[in-house]
Amino acid sequence: MTLAFTMCLVVLFGLAAIGTPIAHSIIVGAIVYLALKGQDLGIAAEQISYGLYDSFVLLAVPLFIVAANIMNAGAISERLLRFCVGVVGRFKGGLGHVNIVSSLIFSGMSGSAVADAAGIGKVVIQMMTKDNRYSRGYAAAITAASATIGPIIPPSIPMVLYALVSDTSIGYLFLGGIVPGLLMGLVLMAMNTYISHKRGFAADEVVPLREIPALTVRAFPALLMPVILLYGIYGGATTPTEAAAVAAAYALVLAAFFYRSLSLKSLHAIMLDSVKSSASVGLVIGGALILNYIVASENIPKLLADQMVGMQITPMAFMLGVNVLLLLLGCILDATTIILVIIPLFVVSAKALGIDLVHFGVVVVVNCMIGLITPPYGVLLFVINGTTGIPLIEIIREITPFLIALLFALALLIFFPSLVLWVPMMFGYAG
Repeated sequence: MTLAFTMCLVVLFGLAAIGTPIAHSIIVGAIVYLALKGQDLGIAAEQISYGLYDSFVLLAVPLFIVAANIMNAGAISERLLRFCVGVVGRFKGGLGHVNIVSSLIFSGMSGSAVADAAGIGKVVIQMMTKDNRYSRGYAAAITAASATIGPIIPPSIPMVLYALVSDTSIGYLFLGGIVPGLLMGLVLMAMNTYISHKRGFAADEVVPLREIPALTVRAFPALLMPVILLYGIYGGATTPTEAAAVAAAYALVLAAFFYRSLSLKSLHAIMLDSVKSSASVGLVIGGALILNYIVASENIPKLLADQMVGMQITPMAFMLGVNVLLLLLGCILDATTIILVIIPLFVVSAKALGIDLVHFGVVVVVNCMIGLITPPYGVLLFVINGTTGIPLIEIIREITPFLIALLFALALLIFFPSLVLWVPMMFGYAG
């Protein structure tokens, strides 16, 4: 490791430690590296420009953000919630199950955990805490935990970013996330059932079975979103980026014309919020592109891969070691930073050890999502705190059982790769 690279890391982590936005920290650290190396600072701009304009797939990120924001703003979320109440609200701890199932459905539309928690999650929390049926902390904790499913079931913004740094097929990554997302929902529902019996939570609103067909019809156009998205990609009609554009357009038509719940004023606010979110992600991507150039210049991925092979480390030991590291990093870093900055260091090593990159990618994204609810800096904990006003300490007190359930699901995905690869292989993935 050269002095220039050492100083780059010192500046990066030093600025991040004092609260500088991570994107700015990365860019300043990269500039320090280039200056110490005597290289033209214009290389930074060149890497950002080349990386952004050469990656058509990145257009999917702002388009999925727009689709999620439109879904949240329209009447779509409420109709989906009513459908979920009809299906699972009748069971013990029913609204907890509604919370999880609504996240499973909404995850097929947004690709964003934050969009899920801030939108449909806020509405469910209000339903759960009405008449003190559930404590504020419990409602917030299960909402944060279920929101982690959002980027696992396709579409998925983090998987788009992983595809960027690993050159892996987005289509197969999306397919690989289906079973893990359902598994995460299953373990969370099992934990909610256990806690509901332990604490004596009652069953919630019981919707007569005869009303469920009508609820399904009202929610059906929204339920079609993931079907259209997946059929477009895997039927060969669209690329993932084009599918993201279709998703955004479909959400707009649905909210504005079918449900008639979207005005020009609210559309303007949605677009403005989407631009801000996209710019925030774009800054991190830009910084990561420069940092990836520096890492490649230092030949770090190959050095790591050679060392792993030389140590004769087993693929399973590598997977466990990387996942423990990512869980620790998830306590202090957001998922975008981990995927764009940390993961490229390990992709070459994973490939050299014979680890399937689709399996590796899905496990990495699941791990990063768990990091979103890991104290002390779990992003989803702060999002829910900010949108509902529920004290952070109450949420953290209740999050542990759901964190354990998700870690159990992560362990299953690590030890049983077929859980990830089964669906992609059904669609022709060779592995």
